[in-house]
Amino acid sequence: MSKELENLTFEQAFEELGTTVQRLEAGDLALEEAIALYERGMRLAQRCSDALDAAELQVQELSVDS
Repeated sequence: MSKELENLTFEQAFEELGTTVQRLEAGDLALEEAIALYERGMRLAQRCSDALDAAELQVQELSVDS
């Protein structure tokens, strides 16, 4: 994952992912642009998933410590 994506907060990545999905669903993009946007969307989705996994791990660790 690129450093730029790693520096996004979950909220920032999720918001950009939503915008990306809307643009792709609109269907008014050239093929090359749609592919690039899809690839970015997949990276954003992975960033969100990684952030959620990290948060879940933190909650589990806190629960064990209690």
